Amino acid sequence: MASQIIEKYRKNAEIYHGEALCKEKSIEILSQMELPKGLLPLKDMEEVGYNRETGFVWLKQKKSTEHVFRKVSKKVSYATEITAFVEPRKLKKLSGVKTKELFIWVSLSDIYIDDPSSGKITFMTPAGLSRSLPISAFELEEDEGAAKTAEKE
Repeated sequence: MASQIIEKYRKNAEIYHGEALCKEKSIEILSQMELPKGLLPLKDMEEVGYNRETGFVWLKQKKSTEHVFRKVSKKVSYATEITAFVEPRKLKKLSGVKTKELFIWVSLSDIYIDDPSSGKITFMTPAGLSRSLPISAFELEEDEGAAKTAEKE
């Protein structure tokens, strides 16, 4: 279903290909929207698209991935296609992102920062349930390999 939505917004969109450029552009979009740069730690990205007219963004990766945000002990699953409408401090109508709560995976539909001074970011499900966590837990994590190399020097 995400592919059909992406096709609808491709016209007039900025589209980027290649792992390095996609990673750079996804971080750039998050930064422009005043969201934590580590919110979408995707691997092997193939395409990033951004339709500025509508605010529609999509990210495609080779295979679905999971990531643990260590500071809050939250496991998140990212599908091969992730879509959302972006606006300052918000990802709305999000698809392709789930978080593990107790023993079940729960889809996320919105991510937003109401009050930046609170230091909290809120994650909402399609059912309207939400949880706020520290923004700092979703900042860009230093690459572990680079960190280990630096320690040896």
